[in-house]
Amino acid sequence: MSKTPPLPTIRDFLERFPDDDTCLDHLMRTRYGERHACAKCGRDARYYRVKSRRSYECEYCGHQVYPTAGTPFENTRTSLRDWFTVMFMFCASRNGVSAKEVQRTIGVTYKTAWRMCNLIRQYMGYVDGDGMVGGSGSGIVEVDKAFIGGKDKLGQDDKTVVLGITERGGETITRVIESKAAKHVLPHIMKWVRPGSRIATDEAKAFIGLSDEGYKHGRVSHRDGQYVNGEVHTNSIEAFWGNVKRSIAGTYITVSQKWLQTYLHEFEFRQNLRKNPHLMLELLLQAFPRPEAK
Repeated sequence: MSKTPPLPTIRDFLERFPDDDTCLDHLMRTRYGERHACAKCGRDARYYRVKSRRSYECEYCGHQVYPTAGTPFENTRTSLRDWFTVMFMFCASRNGVSAKEVQRTIGVTYKTAWRMCNLIRQYMGYVDGDGMVGGSGSGIVEVDKAFIGGKDKLGQDDKTVVLGITERGGETITRVIESKAAKHVLPHIMKWVRPGSRIATDEAKAFIGLSDEGYKHGRVSHRDGQYVNGEVHTNSIEAFWGNVKRSIAGTYITVSQKWLQTYLHEFEFRQNLRKNPHLMLELLLQAFPRPEAK
């Protein structure tokens, strides 16, 4: 049985990326390779670094490419090493990274730190992606709503309603939704859960129509003190919501409705890579798509 590779330490990270030039070289190799066809002259060329600029030029015609184009680092004066450091912080933490912590760690303004964190969360959502879950022969899909923020415990007033879908042993998907009503809940389930899947929920009225949509629907009644009924339970998705809420309360204190989905992207990313945490940073460092030629 193979052992999970150890998580990279801050020492490992600093040895791998000691300065901005190393970070830029990494982006260039990741997105373009050692050689690639020049968009201007069409020749298979090696590209050389342009001094004092974040660009490389074709050895034949001098056409320049910018490895940071189309990444969260585009149009920023913050050093690439600082950006990479913050990505490392996000991958090393289990409970999130606040903008204040980033401000203290790398010595930028709070505004810059918040923007960096926000863009990295969006990028984590892109890297993680979302695909349909469930299907014939798959694990049971648990679906549950949660209410985040505000003061009202029932989500009637200022709490944001979020929907969580998780396949046991598989992926987790989250979405901020307009309300807890079935008309806003069922379309998301139908979009992300394959027809014929086994679905477990609580007794909420919003889930009543799942059987009519072709799902094998089992329910537990939390109101009556029932939390497990054979294989039917929502313990997995509720544990996920518990971690999200504790992390928000302990790290972020409050999260606005406008940006809540980006925070959920961050928690989804960690949840879906929980069995391979050593891959978190590698995926963030390798997943930048190559820009399309104009």
